[in-house]
Amino acid sequence: MRNLEIEQTMYEMATTFLKQRFPKGWGGVAVIHTEQGSYFTSVALESANASVLLCIEAGAMCEAHKYQEKVTHCLCVVREDENAPFCVLSPCGVCQERLRYWGEDVQVGVTTTDGSLLFVPLRELQPHHWSAAYPAEELEHYEAPSCP
Repeated sequence: MRNLEIEQTMYEMATTFLKQRFPKGWGGVAVIHTEQGSYFTSVALESANASVLLCIEAGAMCEAHKYQEKVTHCLCVVREDENAPFCVLSPCGVCQERLRYWGEDVQVGVTTTDGSLLFVPLRELQPHHWSAAYPAEELEHYEAPSCP
């Protein structure tokens, strides 16, 4: 279910942090909101070896998972340089798979042709997701074994 207040707060958090963290040149920031009311932000890992890079949203997802909080919203905002407009990036396929851990109702910010802020349920990005081939109970969240 859409919540315009959460969506706008996330956008403001992302653009404010982006301007602080990346005052010049390219920048990207992700914000995740959880059912418990937390907001987690992250940026892409930087490395000279492109094969080890992670998506901008990965850090915020890890924070939510670390605190065992259920993700309800995910937003990724980038800009080409300090003079360029902000742009919302739809989550890539890998991030869509990561977000599905919290269910197909997670609201995700998506790229629009007019630059408007739009969130849609994850299931709208993946209407034919592979998980439909399996009973829901077979796909329940993985529980890591406890240590001896």
